[in-house]
Amino acid sequence: MFERILMVCIGNICRSPTAEFLLRERLQLSSAAQGDIQVASAGLNAMVGCPMEVTAAQVMREHGVDGASHRARQLTPALLHESDLVLVMEKSHAAAIGRLAPEASGKVFLLGKWQDDTPIPDPYGQQREAFDHVYDLIERGVAAWLPHLQQS
Repeated sequence: MFERILMVCIGNICRSPTAEFLLRERLQLSSAAQGDIQVASAGLNAMVGCPMEVTAAQVMREHGVDGASHRARQLTPALLHESDLVLVMEKSHAAAIGRLAPEASGKVFLLGKWQDDTPIPDPYGQQREAFDHVYDLIERGVAAWLPHLQQS
């Protein structure tokens, strides 16, 4: 059973916190999960202590998800060791985790795994449309993972 899920991107201010808060919300709405699963996020090159990027937070708010409490944190081997499942946004993130903590490689998957390993591009520094697109990809990825998490 997956009890601790870690979402990972680069800066931990756009994609991974969006995925973290969205998955946490969906799990809370699901009676099958019963609140037993903890969800967190971190960044490979985190902007430590920073809140979510303004546009990413706004897009989430518009979808009824509040990420105001988020503060970016750096990915560490200890965080990887403590996690049962690590979901990344791009294949390069999985490769970086493999270099940081090779023993964690077996529990690292793309958030877009169930959509033909669809990568989730970084919207940082782009227009609002990019953030909307990324939110949609993350939402689909989270929805696709839910049945697998609830079976575990």
